[in-house]
Amino acid sequence: MIKVLVVDDQVLVRAGLRLLLETGSGLVAAGEAGDGLEAIRLSHELRPDVVLMDLHMPGMDGIAATERIVAELPGTKVLALSTFDLEEHVVAALRAGASGFLPKDASPEELIEGIRIVHRGEAAVAPRLLLGLIGTFVRPARRALKVPTELSTLTERERRVLELIAHGLSNAQIAQETGLSLSTVKNRVSELFAKLGVRDRAQAVIAAYEAGLVRPGEDR
Repeated sequence: MIKVLVVDDQVLVRAGLRLLLETGSGLVAAGEAGDGLEAIRLSHELRPDVVLMDLHMPGMDGIAATERIVAELPGTKVLALSTFDLEEHVVAALRAGASGFLPKDASPEELIEGIRIVHRGEAAVAPRLLLGLIGTFVRPARRALKVPTELSTLTERERRVLELIAHGLSNAQIAQETGLSLSTVKNRVSELFAKLGVRDRAQAVIAAYEAGLVRPGEDR
């Protein structure tokens, strides 16, 4: 069973999400929190597999809570929930370590699948959409402090894989594009993440954008 902690400052939203989780096979609502501090406390107490994190809450918001939870409980994944008029907070949540985000008007099927995706260690966010978001809210640094050094350690093939990830290609599509086997691509992606010091595809896209390796609207 995938244990899920529901975090939202609205009681009715929490109740609705709990009911929704009960319809998903293999999912269980481990608990509920109404703000960031309570989310951190319950995460330590309940050790959920996934935290459904509302980003906009009074007191400690979901972004700060995400950063704490991910740092203190590496085995717990965070899936951020937001409305699209708070896109800048979504980018901040991904920076803080969230494994993905979904809009609050996502379908029940999308939400359940998103939970399963982040539980598998993947990113529940479309890289193409993410690239559009960071193109709006994040500027590539003229002199980035960390990413260029890390990019300099990548091989030419690893840089190409990173570009394809940033353009939204899945592992299977990358294998087809590069002529590598799927298992080789999976290994290359894991090695790439380790070199960049990122957790998932979402953070890899941000790293690629900030380093100027890809730009919104650019053809692969």
